[in-house]
Amino acid sequence: MPGPTPSDYEQAALGAIQAWKRPAPTRWDRAMKLLHKPIDAAGDVAMKALGVEWIIEKAFGGFIGLLGDGAALTVRPRAILAEFEPPVGSLAELAAVDLENADRAIGFLATKYKSLALAGGAAAGAAGMAGPVVGGAAIAADVTALLTLNLRAVGEYATYYGFDMSRQEERLFALNVLGLASSPSDAAKAVAMSQLVKIARLVAQKKTWRELEKHVFVQIAQRIAKALAIRLTKAKLAQVIPAAGAVLGGGFNAHYTARVCDAAYFLYRERFLARKYGAELIEATAAEPSDFGKGYETA
Repeated sequence: MPGPTPSDYEQAALGAIQAWKRPAPTRWDRAMKLLHKPIDAAGDVAMKALGVEWIIEKAFGGFIGLLGDGAALTVRPRAILAEFEPPVGSLAELAAVDLENADRAIGFLATKYKSLALAGGAAAGAAGMAGPVVGGAAIAADVTALLTLNLRAVGEYATYYGFDMSRQEERLFALNVLGLASSPSDAAKAVAMSQLVKIARLVAQKKTWRELEKHVFVQIAQRIAKALAIRLTKAKLAQVIPAAGAVLGGGFNAHYTARVCDAAYFLYRERFLARKYGAELIEATAAEPSDFGKGYETA
């Protein structure tokens, strides 16, 4: 007997997901690249300055501490499940829900996180103009706070679509979503997307995760977290430019958070549908890696 088929709404969602994965270049994209050039240049100059390494290490250490704190990833699953109409009793029950119901429950989640990012980034940008030491500490703290905020955002999207953030494969997937949003180049984006495809397919195929022993998982998480700390620190170092710090700070945080929310929205919707209709629905846009975390150091 043939299996269940996606609803009209879910079919349209699959088309939107595929379009998001293969976006056509627009005038806005070209304009954003031009806008980023002076910011990237300023970040490159600041990265070469004496003492920048300690900012990266501080941001990296703060984020690693967060990953080891389960409470930091708590996203109130019971309250989220109660938002569905009719209410859902468990994450497992979400597998039978139509995607339209889950999308409706999410509502304006991205707006909430972008607003929080904008406020926090503007405050850190203003502090960044106070001097190299104070500014460096502010940037390190802001990078950690930005990663914390966005990891929670990804965790909330995951929960709405029925995925348990207490599982190590889900935390690894969430880290790669952050990596995708921070990608400074097409090569870096391809690395993150290939990792996401591999994890999503393995989970959809109900493969076990014994290969990811605790120490291996820690090593992979540290590799991705290090790349995130370097990428975001470089971008945020432009905040030390007088008169531009507050604008760049808040603007960058909101821009990054918007990219994280977009990625989480489309990727978890794809996984939601793959769980219902089969792992073959997860479309690859790059070759899958031979091991997890590969390529983050150079991408």
